[in-house]
Amino acid sequence: MSLRPAIADITHRIAERSAATRRSYLARVENAAAEGPVRAGLGCSNLAHGFAACSGPDLLAVREARKPGIAIVSSYNDLLSAHQPLDEFPAWIKTAAREAGGVAQFAGGVPAMCDGITQGRSGMELSLFSRDVIAMATGVALSHEMFDGALLLGVCDKIVPGLLIGALAFGHLPAMLVPAGPMPSGLPNKEKARIRQLYAEGKATREDLLDAEAAAYHSPGTCTFYGTANSNQLVVEVMGLHLPGATFVHPGTPLRRALTEQAARRIVEITQGPEYTPLAHVIDERSIVNGIVALLATGGSQNHTLHLVAVAAAAGIQLTWDDFADLSAAVPLLANVYPNGSADINHFHAAGGVQVLVGTLLDAGLLHPDVNTVAGKGLDRYRQEPVLEDGTLTWREVPTATLDDTVLRTADNPFAPEGGLRMVSGNLGRAVIKVSAVAAENRAVRAPARVFSSQDAFTAAFRAGELDRDVVVVMRDHGPRAKGMPELHALIPALGVLMDRGHRVALLTDGRMSGASGKVPAAIHVTPESAIGGPLSRVEDGDLISLDAEAGELDVLVDAATLAARRPSTPPPPEEWIGNGRELFAAFRNAVGPADLGGSVFGTESGDAGTSPGGPSTWDTIATPQNPADVKETA
Repeated sequence: MSLRPAIADITHRIAERSAATRRSYLARVENAAAEGPVRAGLGCSNLAHGFAACSGPDLLAVREARKPGIAIVSSYNDLLSAHQPLDEFPAWIKTAAREAGGVAQFAGGVPAMCDGITQGRSGMELSLFSRDVIAMATGVALSHEMFDGALLLGVCDKIVPGLLIGALAFGHLPAMLVPAGPMPSGLPNKEKARIRQLYAEGKATREDLLDAEAAAYHSPGTCTFYGTANSNQLVVEVMGLHLPGATFVHPGTPLRRALTEQAARRIVEITQGPEYTPLAHVIDERSIVNGIVALLATGGSQNHTLHLVAVAAAAGIQLTWDDFADLSAAVPLLANVYPNGSADINHFHAAGGVQVLVGTLLDAGLLHPDVNTVAGKGLDRYRQEPVLEDGTLTWREVPTATLDDTVLRTADNPFAPEGGLRMVSGNLGRAVIKVSAVAAENRAVRAPARVFSSQDAFTAAFRAGELDRDVVVVMRDHGPRAKGMPELHALIPALGVLMDRGHRVALLTDGRMSGASGKVPAAIHVTPESAIGGPLSRVEDGDLISLDAEAGELDVLVDAATLAARRPSTPPPPEEWIGNGRELFAAFRNAVGPADLGGSVFGTESGDAGTSPGGPSTWDTIATPQNPADVKETA
């Protein structure tokens, strides 16, 4: 089927908007590519440092610069379940690359923090900033100019976007992401959520809660719910950055090792000759749209309204929240994976997974088929799944039919006609909301505000029974400039309890939620944020808030003059952002851009970090305290 007009039109407008910045980026890439393998021209001392630690055939290959050099950049650590399997990968990669006629060197490690461990703690305030640290660390690893290609080993939340942003600075190099895979299924997600709510109500003990959590997160591999980590993996496969079918194969299996070794062989192949495929030619407007379509079709993480904007910007592509919203209106919801449903990512994979998803989206004209991928030209090859036949890795066609339509459906029989992401705007600014798990009757909430600036204050009010009513919980002072935009998952069990008691409940915040809001209507990433004088800073307890995901509206029902006359709340003082390493990131906090530009410390390709694609950034609306009534128009 030909590409649907809506997908084509949105892609075209992104390309038009990005013409100048994309052209500038590609010019840099082409200039770097024209230099050829830089290490061949390095000074003797420079080059000697680059092979001093090598031995055997690798030493000669690097010294003579006669074989493709492959950088390994890894987020391995053995603290985190998702990254622990990466320990063995470099040795496999080096052997396979050598056999394929290349030489692989471990070029650098990048940090990987776990939002699960830091959830609700001060460490979470470094989480979003860690993405840009990872990008810079990737840049450091590749800056030695010793390489012809890169394998990027990473899985979770900020790690994959950070690796991509860093690698795009070296977009003339072919690069491929190498996943580790999810852990096997443990405690069912529905039961985990039940125990969490019981604990929030005081009806389960800490030991009960810990037993449940340990049964859910129980082995090496990615957590099995469909949060940002697994959204990362699915999105980048559909963008053509994984080998076909590599995403959700379990760690510690022969197939996982075979796929990792094949990644090493394949990156050697695409560094030279007719198959030369630089990263800058894989990530373009079409592949970005393909990634968003896959995200929306599966109800993936809202964090990608930050991350994909930032990744696109690194490639000279100007992506906006309006693009997400318009694509969501054109893309049906095809997956039912927790927190949108009870299934986990292993159930999704068993039902046909990425291959059935890609096949049905291609057949429905919802994906660009004519893209470059690390596996070759065209997305059709991502209909194929990898298998081992007598120990040899091969790929076979997968029929476009789900094996379980309670988990995964085809485009002609969706769970919903639209994707699960909406944009809302009004006199409180702009925000995104994920509605794929929110019942239709809960998508519009009008209720009095209860304003908080800390999760502890919210928890205390909940336990005291102060929220046992219709309420819009306003959690402000959690934006990028205030606290680094931490995730606020800890609020959801309590809000779920209030909903189960029959109350009309919603969450409004300039912080993050990652998509795990589930049944709770949550307008997140509110921008302009309160810490810079955004309208959220003028909301008071008792103000009537109207959140309507269907109509796309977000307003406080207070007249403009009254709202403008109010004194903005005082943002957190700098001294509150000290301890647990946070003070080391003060420069990031001062430099970070707004949520709708990706919450990044990096400027745009044009060098102007203060200008939003297609118009003024929400940052630009807060030069001085303004009339909140103007925000909807200017933002």
